[in-house]
Amino acid sequence: MKTVLITGANRGIGLEFTKQYAEAGYTVFATTRTPLESAELNALAKKLGNIKILSLDITDEKQIAGIKSMLNGQAIDILIANAGYYGPKDERSQFGQIDQVEWLKTLEINTIAPLKFAEAMIDNVLLGQERKIAFLSSKMGSMADNGSGGSYIYRSSKAALNAVSKSLAVDLAEYDVKVVALHPGWVQTDMGGPNALINTTASVTGLRKVVDKLTAKTSGGFYAYDGQSIPW
Repeated sequence: MKTVLITGANRGIGLEFTKQYAEAGYTVFATTRTPLESAELNALAKKLGNIKILSLDITDEKQIAGIKSMLNGQAIDILIANAGYYGPKDERSQFGQIDQVEWLKTLEINTIAPLKFAEAMIDNVLLGQERKIAFLSSKMGSMADNGSGGSYIYRSSKAALNAVSKSLAVDLAEYDVKVVALHPGWVQTDMGGPNALINTTASVTGLRKVVDKLTAKTSGGFYAYDGQSIPW
């Protein structure tokens, strides 16, 4: 049975990833900072039976080490770094009023932590058959797509994540590990808001197709949920 490890699995896109992969027959290791408070995830795990919930704050090195130790020798076919943070949506992310503390926090969660987690879990990925790592990015990290400016904090964190994803694809190519940065679309989640264009089902269904089709040739790319390549 194939396995997938998903961070930030308690709600939104992460929860939908967990649901779809579990229904597809994967063993799912689903992480959340608050397992006891993740009612929907716990209900899903109880219903399906092939979901294992793990406690993890993606920025906590000791907790990452704990996950690494717990899963020692466990093959992970697909690693999905989904956990993320938007940061302030008000004037604290605008020119002249940037909140440096929030900027550093956002970079830590969205850029540094996913790479450190991939470093910790690489031995598990190498034991897997698929050997795939997917980072949940955003079109807001695209330089070419930025026509509106602003949102310095979130944009820069996702642009940096894209650079991480590309470098990792190059560095791990010799081990047949495929890496991809994903844009989920504007999704109806706590982060995306109720006015977003698509729901989590449509987004994750598309994202899974992108991951499924990922090859050595397309590794290092930046793709939207509909399969379209996004310019850097």
